[in-house]
Amino acid sequence: MQDNGTKEKNTHIIDNLMGYIDTRIDIIRLEIQDKLKVAFVGATHGILLGLVGFMCLIFVNIFLGLLLNHLLDSTFWGFGIIALFYIVLLVILVVGLDKKVFQGMADKTFDNTIYKTDKREKSI
Repeated sequence: MQDNGTKEKNTHIIDNLMGYIDTRIDIIRLEIQDKLKVAFVGATHGILLGLVGFMCLIFVNIFLGLLLNHLLDSTFWGFGIIALFYIVLLVILVVGLDKKVFQGMADKTFDNTIYKTDKREKSI
């Protein structure tokens, strides 16, 4: 019974195949880790920008309320005018605008963002 080295070739092929599979798994893990890092950095950056922007909005509104109070020589009309502005804005948003406007904005904003790398790799 002569195997002419086929058994050795088969184990060599199986070892190469297992090495290839292990390498692909490692590559996928690294890609997932990289995407998680990018998502974490983006989320952290967005949260911090939102927090700072919100604080700026609050303090600008307090400043405007105090300024209007000073100009109107009142202790409350300035804050009432600012509150009325936001109430009118809320009514416009709730009653006047349809969700389709925001859907169109979201479509334009997020078009080709998730699969941008996939589309770029296919064109190369």
